[in-house]
Amino acid sequence: MRYALKFAYDGINFHGYARQPNVYTVEGAIINTLEILRLINNPKINRFRSASRTDKGVSALGNVIAFDCYYDLSIEVLREINEELDDIWFYGFKEVDQKFYPRFAKLRHYRYYLKVNDDFDFDAFLEGANLFTGERDFKNFCKHDERRKTIRKIKNIIVDKFGNLLSINFFAQTFVWQQIRRIVSALEKLGYHEIDINEVKMALEKPDERRFFGIARGENLVLVDVKYEFEFEFNEGFRRKVKEIEERVIERAMTDSLDRRKSFSR
Repeated sequence: MRYALKFAYDGINFHGYARQPNVYTVEGAIINTLEILRLINNPKINRFRSASRTDKGVSALGNVIAFDCYYDLSIEVLREINEELDDIWFYGFKEVDQKFYPRFAKLRHYRYYLKVNDDFDFDAFLEGANLFTGERDFKNFCKHDERRKTIRKIKNIIVDKFGNLLSINFFAQTFVWQQIRRIVSALEKLGYHEIDINEVKMALEKPDERRFFGIARGENLVLVDVKYEFEFEFNEGFRRKVKEIEERVIERAMTDSLDRRKSFSR
């Protein structure tokens, strides 16, 4: 049998998602727990896969893993997994086809929380956000990797404003490395009139002419959900923990100094 599990985590205490030797990561903690509970022998044999490998500091409300298992999974098994983990919370599962590979999702939803000053130009920010929807070459808005194509299609960007806090929602089937954080950094600079909208247009229209607008901090970014053609079986009691994780991210965003620019280079 093969199962997909949905889970959330607070990324602040992890050194990123992907498993690494001698480093505490989300994937490493999960694999270790599954092995302790004897749900898998090892990740290779049981074909352990993840939907999204988030960067250091990034949290998730709805990431997904899949693996082959010799036992019937249930809510009680999720409870046992949760008891072994800190800052990671499993709350949904589904038996899936043997060919299921979680990276091939229908839709991914990310949310970035950005705190802004009173003099922030929200209209300029929105004008800039509209430039990024549709199919674009995001070479100037991602960490370049020769092995990966930089052309992606962002289906929608929805921004909600709560006083000085912006909730910026990105919807796409796939994203490239650091894409959202680099877009947010450029949009923030537009809102503070540190760059002109024509600079952003040129960065999209002429991707081979390299431009850099900074990288927004990872701690304010959340992977909200990964969607497939099927629905997961949820435990509503477990899902309350997911809200707590998002509240932590919002609290961190709100306690950021209003004088601080969250765009920076690394």
